[in-house]
Formats: sequence, C-alpha cells, structure tokens
Amino acid sequence: MPDPFDVLAALIRVDGAPGLAVAARSLALAGVPVFPCQVEGKRPLTRRGFLDASSDPARIVAWWSRTPNANIGIPTGAASGVVVVDVDVHGPIDGRLAWKRAADAGLVSGAGLLVRTPTGGTHAYFPATPGREQRSWQAAAAGVDFRGDGGYIITPPSQRIIDGSVKRYRVADIAAHSVGPVDAGRLRDFLDPRPVAPARASGGELAVDAERLAAWVSGRGEGERNRSLFWAACRLAENGTSPADALDALGAAAHSAGLSDREITTTVRSAYRATQPTPEAPSHGGTRSEGRWCSRSGNPPSVSSARWAL
Repeated sequence: MPDPFDVLAALIRVDGAPGLAVAARSLALAGVPVFPCQVEGKRPLTRRGFLDASSDPARIVAWWSRTPNANIGIPTGAASGVVVVDVDVHGPIDGRLAWKRAADAGLVSGAGLLVRTPTGGTHAYFPATPGREQRSWQAAAAGVDFRGDGGYIITPPSQRIIDGSVKRYRVADIAAHSVGPVDAGRLRDFLDPRPVAPARASGGELAVDAERLAAWVSGRGEGERNRSLFWAACRLAENGTSPADALDALGAAAHSAGLSDREITTTVRSAYRATQPTPEAPSHGGTRSEGRWCSRSGNPPSVSSARWAL
C-alpha cells in the first residue's frame, strides 16, 4: 500500500498543475496509481476502470497522449493508501449538515486534506487503515458517501462543466492537526443508523418492529437498497418471522425504494439462508452464507469533539 502521507502531499502539489496530463504524470511519479476518466466527467475511460490504475509513467503518458484533457481518477482504499468521505450537495440534500454532526461527535477528526468539488461538496481524505478492508458505501439520505476499497475518486485538478461554467476540483484546506484513519463502519452507523430488532418478541411487538424496518428500507437510495433489505430480512429471520411474512412486511417498502419483485424475493431468501447456522459460521458478530455477512450493528460510543467544519 502506498504511503498515505506521500499521496496526500502529491495531491497538494498537483492542485496548481498547468494541465491534467502533467498532473497525472506527477501523481504517478510519486507512486500514486491513476487512471483516465471521461473529459469533464467521472466515467473511467479504461476497460476495467479503477482496476487498471497504474503508477507506470510510460502508461500514464500513453493514456493522456490519447486524451490530454481526461480527468484523473485514483482507486481508494489499500490500492492508493487513502480513503475519502464524499460530502454531497445536491438539491435538497446537503451533506454538510451530516458532516457537522459527525465532526461534533469526533468521528472525522483525522482528515488530512479537504478538496472542494465542482458541485459545492467536499472530499475529505483520510489515511487508509493498514491491513483492514473498508468497503465503499452510501448514506444517501445523509448526503454522505464513503469511498474505500472497491471504489475510486476524481482528484484535483480535474474539472467539470456545471451550469455552463468550467469548475475544478481544488484543495480547500490542509490539516493543521493530527491526521489519522476514519472508522468507516462507525461513521455509517452514526449517519444512517439501522433499526435494531429485539430478541424474539410477542406478535404485537413483532408487527411494530416490522413496520420500523420497512420504513427504514423504503428510504434507502440507489446503491444501498439490496444490502439494506438483506439486513432487515436478517433481523426478521432472527426474530422468528417466516419468509412469507418477511416478504409481506418488507416487499412494499423495497418496491418504493426501487427494487423489482425478483430482486426482493432473491434478497429475502438469501437473508434467510444466511441466518441458518452452519458448521463454518463464525461465532463473533454474525453468520455467513455464500460469502455474505448478516451482521448486527450497535450504537457507536461517544467520543471527543472534532475541529474541522466545511
């Protein structure tokens, strides 16, 4: 894994680069893997996207010779040594409010670099945690995404056209305090807490719990709908609800979130398979089936306040 502080330093240096080809080569020479993305866009131009990222200067020169104004992407997580909390500002969703709550709770105090995005949002860069995978996720209702293992981010000095004007990704602030990793799991549970099902309840209590779970599923955004339905179905399975009753309880909510009948049925069935004990099932924090976890979440402990504001 590249040294995250070298990566952050390289991003600061290229912020004022005279062109995207020069910036891409500078990042590669610093050991940062990069790949070309659509001119003034986010879509990768290579066949495998961020999986093609490279720090080979010759490859970088070849890519940007073909498309000199290609935006610059870097894979997040272990591949680059950095992870990013993406604070969105889109229409009625203002992720800055969620960021402030997380900052007040001390959950994002280790950010090393803040990058202002063309849409008015912010990318907060953190060092990746060595030896610990943290997968990308979305908390759409909060306006916050996490870019970790399995994701990528567009870096300065890339640009986009917003309302007819060219706007760049720009370094907005550099940490003046201790830089450290972010606990992505705790941050997600804080911003988008999942309802907790009680241990086996009576019929009336179970109905109320199912309603809470369904209301939560109905509010999930694209990119988190299947996983959220899976998690909610696991909770009902653990509470003794039959698969048919779980489909009845969660089906309409999953429909309103945008899932098809087939996706709903498949996901609920997978959740019930995952909650069945197997000889291979781990005894700490959940059961696993077909490589998927049906994990429980708890409330994050209180921690000290952070200083950064957007």
